[in-house]
Amino acid sequence: MKQRTRIQLMVMMFLEFFVWGCWYATMGTYLGKIGFGGLDVGAAFSTISWGAIISPFFIGMIADRFFPAEKVMAIMHLIGAVVLWYLSSITDPNSFFWTLLIYTVMYMPTISLANTISFNQMDHPEKEFPIIRVLGTIGWIVAGVMLSYLKLEDSHLQFQIAAAMSILLGIYSFFLPHTPPKDKGVRPSISDILGLDALALMKERSFAVFILCSFLISIPLSFYYAFTNPFLNEVGMENAAAKMTLGQGSEILFMILLPFFFTRLGVKKMLLLGMAAWVLRYILFAYGNNEELVFMFYGAILLHGICYDFFFVTGQIYVDNVAPKEVQASAQGFITLITYGFGMLIGSLASGWFVEQYTLADGSHLWKTIWLIPAAMAVGAGLVFAIFFNEPKKDLSIN
Repeated sequence: MKQRTRIQLMVMMFLEFFVWGCWYATMGTYLGKIGFGGLDVGAAFSTISWGAIISPFFIGMIADRFFPAEKVMAIMHLIGAVVLWYLSSITDPNSFFWTLLIYTVMYMPTISLANTISFNQMDHPEKEFPIIRVLGTIGWIVAGVMLSYLKLEDSHLQFQIAAAMSILLGIYSFFLPHTPPKDKGVRPSISDILGLDALALMKERSFAVFILCSFLISIPLSFYYAFTNPFLNEVGMENAAAKMTLGQGSEILFMILLPFFFTRLGVKKMLLLGMAAWVLRYILFAYGNNEELVFMFYGAILLHGICYDFFFVTGQIYVDNVAPKEVQASAQGFITLITYGFGMLIGSLASGWFVEQYTLADGSHLWKTIWLIPAAMAVGAGLVFAIFFNEPKKDLSIN
């Protein structure tokens, strides 16, 4: 890959995740300020899952068949910018939900499109992609730090900044490397789009257990994304969004260390450690405070690298290794549908319901009880996995 192309793709990834990072982690704090209840906040966060469920149809039926990926990405970001700007003026929960849903349906496909554009330029994806993708994580970190130090965590301006950057990315996308439609003239089936060809793998017990536990662990995952920032702000932590980006720094570190742990632990222990990290994270939130026990909050945030990399990234590698080559793509699409789609959808709605139940008359929350609920959920998923999942016989070590 030429250096110019590499820089183009790195800037693309930075902007792609900067746009998302501008509002996703802090939206709950903003919505609480304008009077949204827990159910309203949970519903708003569920739009990401709906976007993940609906977006394969955009990619499978439009981008892959008719138009170059960079053009589709440009148009979606430009339309998304208009929707985001309008969203910043809405204070009614119902209108906010439907408007944000329109935006997530526009945004979520662009993640896959950014990956497609990147892979299309690479000679050695396994070596070249991580360097490019890490710029996305850096973009998310920069967005969080910026919001914190500009004191915008509870401001509608976060959506307007995201809209402005989305316009910039939309225009920039027109000048990205040409990526023609890969399935031009091919009519994909619903099974192809949703990765349902991978259902045959469910005959293998361990794979079925992995899918079930991936679904179950995605439910408590939603508690973290929707309510960590409101929680930290409520208990008095300053610049909470900036401090939450320590989790993305941890994610980068553990991504680098992943091959080291794979060789020594194997897939089952890696996945179990990822689940155990979710349990520990929520216990630390439940029993910590913003005074002498504030280190527990930092520990919970820093666990993000293990929580995400050890379960979700390890899970993607596991699927890639156990699935036959002809259904590998379907299997990856299926696990994404199960986790970011249905699992996090149920988690977003459930987290909103529980937060609503433990909201006091003065607007504060019984956070200890709230955080112990997803901890218990993660314990349940971990026990099912520990008992019924068998270590795959195939060598899963990575270089």
